Amino acid sequence: MNRDFFNIAGMELKSRIFIGSGKFSNNELIPEIIKSSQAQVMTVAVRRFDFQNPKENILSYLPENIHVMPNTSGARNADEAVRIAHVAKKAAKTDLIKIEIINDNKYLLPDNYQTAKACEILAKEGFKVFAYMNADLYAARDMQNAGATAVMPLGAPIGTNKGLKTKEMVRILIEEITTPIIVDAGIGKPSDACECMEMGCAAIMINTSISSSQNPVLMAEAFKDAVNAGRKAFLAKLGAVSDRAKASSPLTDFLN
Repeated sequence: MNRDFFNIAGMELKSRIFIGSGKFSNNELIPEIIKSSQAQVMTVAVRRFDFQNPKENILSYLPENIHVMPNTSGARNADEAVRIAHVAKKAAKTDLIKIEIINDNKYLLPDNYQTAKACEILAKEGFKVFAYMNADLYAARDMQNAGATAVMPLGAPIGTNKGLKTKEMVRILIEEITTPIIVDAGIGKPSDACECMEMGCAAIMINTSISSSQNPVLMAEAFKDAVNAGRKAFLAKLGAVSDRAKASSPLTDFLN
């Protein structure tokens, strides 16, 4: 298990947890969350880069060994996402980018069509594109063909903590898509994250379920343990499910 590294976008990761940087009560909590979860990648909205004010600049709170993945939060179409990605690359000095394109103000669901368009443009420019999406096979194929580094289907609407409501669709993506699957949004409990990893997801993206808990640092550690347990279970391969009971020890001849 110690050598089960996650190699993606030029990064060799020991952790399969990606952490979002929003919603924490204060930025000073972020280093503790990273340490407790052992996450090595944190996504950051470009609008939170404030080099004129170090106390407000999220980058000031991140350890040097963390991989910063800017996201295009606020983009409503592919053109806006591309412009934000260019700003992010210059500001954060990274070719990592998480595409978030949302023009639905009620449910905050990502626009798969616009996301695929942005993937194609940015991948051709050399970006390592992580595509936040609705769990849809055809859209995932489009993003994979466009050069996405990973697809990130939502487990449930963002911020709801409802868990893996898209389980069957995520399972189909795992079976049909060769690009790594990273479940993002809606995961509410460590057991949800464990289930994703048992299915074969490459990693999990977590934010609200940690930040909204009463003890975020302890919850971050709980997610770390759950993701590790789920990954181990996936590698070990789960036992077959049977419709009939099967004794674990012989029921006859033991008195002979």
